[in-house]
Amino acid sequence: MRFLLACLLPLFLLVLTMAPMSAADGDERCWEMRTYVTPAGKLPALLSRFRDHTCTLFEKHGMTLIGFWTPTDGEAANNTLIYVLSHKTRAAATESWKNFRADPVWVEAKKASEVDGSLTTSVVSVFMKPTDFSKLK
Repeated sequence: MRFLLACLLPLFLLVLTMAPMSAADGDERCWEMRTYVTPAGKLPALLSRFRDHTCTLFEKHGMTLIGFWTPTDGEAANNTLIYVLSHKTRAAATESWKNFRADPVWVEAKKASEVDGSLTTSVVSVFMKPTDFSKLK
């Protein structure tokens, strides 16, 4: 998993530098990269849950969607979703996640999508900040 993150992180950062976003003076915008690994055969169900429910709820709770990817090679191509969110601040991220997880629409969507078992075996979250030379702030 660390190898996958190490290989993909430069690509994600390149994509992020092309995003037309910048932080206002004094804003502490932060970025979050999340990697979900699914049990065998569950990736399509996880992608459907994101497509049909999760993305809308993220936006409802103040998270900015940057992009979603699935690896193209190896076992990860069959069981991994990687995505990047932007938050106004780290505190805003904490509040957004708290509200998202408590949202009755999310609770029901998660319950319905996991009637045959969990859609994830692991979730890794990495908060990031831009370097001083990053085009994205």
